[in-house]
Amino acid sequence: MSASGGTRAIVAALGANLAIAASKFVAFAFSGSSSMLAEGVHSLADSGNQALLLIGGKKAQREATPQHPFGYGRERYIYAFLVSIVLFSVGGMFAVYEGYEKIKHPHEIEHWYWPVGVLIFAIIAEGFSFRTAIKESNELRGTHSWSQFIRRAKAPELPVVLLEDFGALIGLVLALGGVGLALLTDDGIWDGIGTLCIGILLILIALVLAAETKSLLLGESAGIEDVQKIEAAIVDGHTVTGIIHMRTLHLGPEELLVAAKIAVQHDDTATEVATAINAAESRIREAVPIARVIYLEPDIYSESEATKGPDREATPGGPAQHPAPGH
Repeated sequence: MSASGGTRAIVAALGANLAIAASKFVAFAFSGSSSMLAEGVHSLADSGNQALLLIGGKKAQREATPQHPFGYGRERYIYAFLVSIVLFSVGGMFAVYEGYEKIKHPHEIEHWYWPVGVLIFAIIAEGFSFRTAIKESNELRGTHSWSQFIRRAKAPELPVVLLEDFGALIGLVLALGGVGLALLTDDGIWDGIGTLCIGILLILIALVLAAETKSLLLGESAGIEDVQKIEAAIVDGHTVTGIIHMRTLHLGPEELLVAAKIAVQHDDTATEVATAINAAESRIREAVPIARVIYLEPDIYSESEATKGPDREATPGGPAQHPAPGH
């Protein structure tokens, strides 16, 4: 993912959410609408989430240390996971509580033009932020569907902003519907129902974000396309005759570890093997530039061991295994 693209989407979302949060709180103060209060807290939480993503991106740029020899790339995953927690607790649970209270103790909305005007302004501002996130994501999405892009993206920022903005737009429509029905029926319970729906929506989005960022935190392999490029780059057909087994791991969104046991001829000299390994590493980095940490271990391929199955733990074992789709 382009770091600059992700940053542009985050900054656009941050600016929009700060303006929207301020307007929603003003509308709540004049109208007493619980939907506006829930939406104001939601926008404030979203602003904090974008700040967390920016902090995570900054911290991830630190140089590797003896204590953390592979660097700090996963800081971005940690802060994205924190975003899902904030969205669940501060955004979703608060809205559910407010909706329940408003349904239990409904009251009339005062100065209706404040919440309606602010919601229309918020939809326009969120639409601008969502458009920016879509534009930046389209440069990376390729032929993948939106669900595939969110599932397969190794950089968390754009999927987080996309889901947040999508949830915010749906939440604004729900809030507008709740306020509108409350005004039409002169029954404040509809305002509470709209708030409750917003809370449920935010909780569902937070759960999706948590599941995806948890997978990244645990450590995901390279995508199938990158694995195939790496396999093709390793084998030269002369000294390196095949791959016995291989593993890849994302150390961060833009840094990949490659570890492979490669098959060499039994009569090759140490110099020939070392030269072939160096050449293979260069080919891997040319084919997949984010493959920055590479460990290649030479071994003699064993047909008898290979027939036992694709056991990546065997030494030597069977052929390399591809990652499951989406991871």
